[in-house]
Amino acid sequence: MADRKTVGEALIDLLEAYDVDTVFGIPGVHTVELYRGLARSTIRHITPRHELSAGFMADGYARTAGKPGVCLLITGPGLTNAITAMGQARADSVPMLIISGVNKSVNQAHEDGHLHELPDQVGTIRSVAKFAHCLQNGTDLPRVLARAFAAMTTGRPGPVHIEIPLDVMSQVIDTPATPPALTAPQPPNPTVLENAADLCRKATAPVLVVGGGAVWADAEITALAEKLDAPVITTVNARGMLADHPLRVPASPSLGPVRTLLADADLVIAIGTQLGPTDFDMYSDNAFPPLTHLLRIDVDALQMTRGVVADTALVADATLAVEGLNSHLVSHTNTANGAKRAATTSKAAFDALSPAYKKGADLIAKIGQAVPECIMIGDSTQLIYAGNCYAEISRNRGWFNAATGFGALGFGAPAAIGAQLAAPDAPVICITGDGGFQFCLSELGTAMDENTPVIFFVWNNSGYQEIETYMVDNAITAIGVTPSAPDFTAIAAAYGMSGERLTNVDEIPAALARASARRTPYLIELLTD
Repeated sequence: MADRKTVGEALIDLLEAYDVDTVFGIPGVHTVELYRGLARSTIRHITPRHELSAGFMADGYARTAGKPGVCLLITGPGLTNAITAMGQARADSVPMLIISGVNKSVNQAHEDGHLHELPDQVGTIRSVAKFAHCLQNGTDLPRVLARAFAAMTTGRPGPVHIEIPLDVMSQVIDTPATPPALTAPQPPNPTVLENAADLCRKATAPVLVVGGGAVWADAEITALAEKLDAPVITTVNARGMLADHPLRVPASPSLGPVRTLLADADLVIAIGTQLGPTDFDMYSDNAFPPLTHLLRIDVDALQMTRGVVADTALVADATLAVEGLNSHLVSHTNTANGAKRAATTSKAAFDALSPAYKKGADLIAKIGQAVPECIMIGDSTQLIYAGNCYAEISRNRGWFNAATGFGALGFGAPAAIGAQLAAPDAPVICITGDGGFQFCLSELGTAMDENTPVIFFVWNNSGYQEIETYMVDNAITAIGVTPSAPDFTAIAAAYGMSGERLTNVDEIPAALARASARRTPYLIELLTD
């Protein structure tokens, strides 16, 4: 006879079967039934100080671990607090599962004033989630969870939501069978693949552009680039791919010299990139060049209809598509001055930066030297903006932030904690500004609770200086851009975290090396103008 468990207990069993090892959430009366089976499971529960941070932690975890980040959130404000994080995950194609409570089935949609009540919670979340469902019957749990994982992990990844009414959470059901196997990654169409390979054979000046959807195909893309002797341009979410390789161009396609490289190519292969304006037109000059031939590889057919239209569209998983191209090009070798074109473009792109951004790019390189193999995770702040334009990152998946796509402030610190949980042996550095850090300052407590040895590096320029500069440059009186900042090292100390305050940029590498050697949470604040 099958075991019988509550829906909450069965949910935890199913999450374990789907290889979930960490969940983020703040327990409340609307979710405690989901916690009934958590204590006896192998799943680690992380308690952030705010549901926004729970979502950002799940995001950082997912980008680093390569599997969905999972949150357990209360109904109403718990869920709406996380919508911003879901928006960032949707923009950056990050798989995230949000499981929330909701009031009893009989009490929904009446607006009688029940605790945490929304008129239509699923309707509220549908605009940002790839899939949203209210579990009306506990026996449907296995197939609804299977649909959620399928939505997260097939096609373009993104956030999904399942809400469970209070009365359904406590239903006793037969223990579900092993969940359905996830859909296998989509292979390329053989005919389109052969056509794409033929384009590669004929190209004399090919260029690759790789985005966040390609980071798990680093080895395959490196092999393809070497076969084609093609420079590889890395977008923000792909920065760190082809680490230190002579074909790598660690610069934004928004920069003029990189655009020149693209314009001069007779074949541009774009892999796993949205080709969106926050990467390809960050200065909104509408000057992205026409391309001779664009071969676009993306896992989502719908994405092919957005942005720059491809001459040849190969809808497939990035790894399988590039593996397929390599298999068709086994005996193919090309001589296209790839390394020289990459080096020339990289130098010209660096030279095109403003003096401040050149200093920022140099500092990022020094950070990487001071803390080798580190993962740098950022918020919207000056140093991050500079790095998004140009940064030599020596580790694949070693650079990501929320300054592109949805552009949510407060991302850096919680995402860094999530990444550290996913990669406990890696050095993780959060680069944040004094403004954005104050969105989630309390997560220093989470870092201490979980002993995640993140280095929080605060670029304190006493306000939103990038916005102030923009206002001044456009003859707008600067208002609202100088919020006061606390003594961040004192706040860190209040949480029991060690830290130090710097006043000279040259002190940063040594301070980071000291912090990295400790392997405990640490805060470094730089006072800068």
